[in-house]
Order: sequence, then C-alpha cells, then structure tokens
Amino acid sequence: MKDLISYIVDKLVDNPDAIEVTEREEGDTIIVELKVAKEDLGKVIGKQGRTAKAMRSVLSAAAGKLEKRSRLEILE
Repeated sequence: MKDLISYIVDKLVDNPDAIEVTEREEGDTIIVELKVAKEDLGKVIGKQGRTAKAMRSVLSAAAGKLEKRSRLEILE
C-alpha cells in the first residue's frame, strides 16, 4: 500500500523528495499517512478533493484484495 501511494503521488508533485509515506495497521484496517511539501498539497488533494478521492478508491481496491479496509490520511 505504501509503495502504491508513493508511486501515484510521485507523479503528481513538483518536489518528490519531500514525500513521506507511513503505513500502520489497526485491526483489519490499513492506515496510510501521506505528507508532501506545502506547495504540493493542492495537487495531491485536487479540485474539490477529486484526486484524493481517486487515490482512496485505488487504495480501497488494493486493500480489498487482501480482505482489509484502508484509510488514507493526508497530513500537512
């Protein structure tokens, strides 16, 4: 999951060196935390949150194959 989000976000941002992705499990839920540079935050979220919603959908599909739930948290 961590690698999947890292790959997607790497293609979206101008400063890929500032990407930090952490992953942890709580029960049957995989929580992925994403940090990017402040100037790239808008690109990751997208207009009306569409990009973030799309990343959450892809993450949910990947987690479904593992019979787990997923949550993407975009941190400032």
